[in-house]
Amino acid sequence: METTPRIGELACFALYTASRAVIGLYRPVLDRLGLTYPQFLVLMALWEQDGRTVSALGDALQLDSGTLSPLLKRLEAAGFVERRREFGDERRVTVHLTEAGAALEREGCAVTEVVGTAAGMPLEELLALRDKLNEFTESVIRHRAAR
Repeated sequence: METTPRIGELACFALYTASRAVIGLYRPVLDRLGLTYPQFLVLMALWEQDGRTVSALGDALQLDSGTLSPLLKRLEAAGFVERRREFGDERRVTVHLTEAGAALEREGCAVTEVVGTAAGMPLEELLALRDKLNEFTESVIRHRAAR
């Protein structure tokens, strides 16, 4: 008879607690900017490439429209983004940074440095961890899609 693994032995629990720790680390900085972590991710994606469609943003952030739409609505109400319907195809909506949203980029870059400092590991190790987590995520997504 197999025994149930201890919680500390689970990779999924380690990922969960690491995610919570990082988001908790970002929270005070993001609070000063008036952003939640998911809103910050939307802005980061737009700083990379402004004027993305809602579906392209969802793909980039791995979020469904039911999760992304309320984020965009709150970011728009805060004056950081605007949604525009495309000419010729009213169904396509693109998301654009406003001046205020673009202006946050400099402060946003500083937010990401917090984790690098707190990790207490060389940059090469942090990048290797990121790459390994990306591989893990892709594998899990492929496995889920195959079911």
